[in-house]
Amino acid sequence: MKLYDSTLAPNPRRTRIFLAEKGVEYEKVEFNIPKGDNLDPDFLKISPRGLLPTLVLDDGTVLDESVAICRYFEETVPEPNLMGTDARSKALIEARQRHMEFDGLQGAADAFRNSYPGFARRGLGGSVGEVPAIPELADRGKASVARFFARLDEYLADHAYCAGDTFSIADITAFCAVDFATTAARIPFPEDKPNLKRWYDEVSARPSSSA
Repeated sequence: MKLYDSTLAPNPRRTRIFLAEKGVEYEKVEFNIPKGDNLDPDFLKISPRGLLPTLVLDDGTVLDESVAICRYFEETVPEPNLMGTDARSKALIEARQRHMEFDGLQGAADAFRNSYPGFARRGLGGSVGEVPAIPELADRGKASVARFFARLDEYLADHAYCAGDTFSIADITAFCAVDFATTAARIPFPEDKPNLKRWYDEVSARPSSSA
């Protein structure tokens, strides 16, 4: 199988960390999104939406959503479990994972994509054509990330991880959101959030974090 990837983008990184936790090996094809590699006509024949990551299975099946790719490997490589073991834990992790996406990752993406000069005419990702960036959305994204930091710090005061007391895909998404926000979007890490800092240091120490 082949994974079309981009080292600097948060969604492909979520998938790489998930696969590293599972110990899955794969062929990697690296793309440069700012240069538009994902909009190359040959790649769009494989993944018409032009989104990364995209996984092509050995039977030719194409999966182009990071969580869908993770779900495939959760089912085919059950251990370690990262998406829940019963109805309650699966629902909780799914809900928390979505919180990390909408509260954190989307805000960071809005802050970055609407302020980075290279995306001035690519305000939306993928093969959607020319869409001008909206500078005001960068400010809204930064405000969203500030709320994300505050809410996550509050939750982590009572829980070891982002969806309870077990490391899960919710932690992977949150970790990538924090890193993308504080590097690409240049939003300072909140030093007044001790629970967030404790969690971040723990997740950073996992070998998969460097995937």
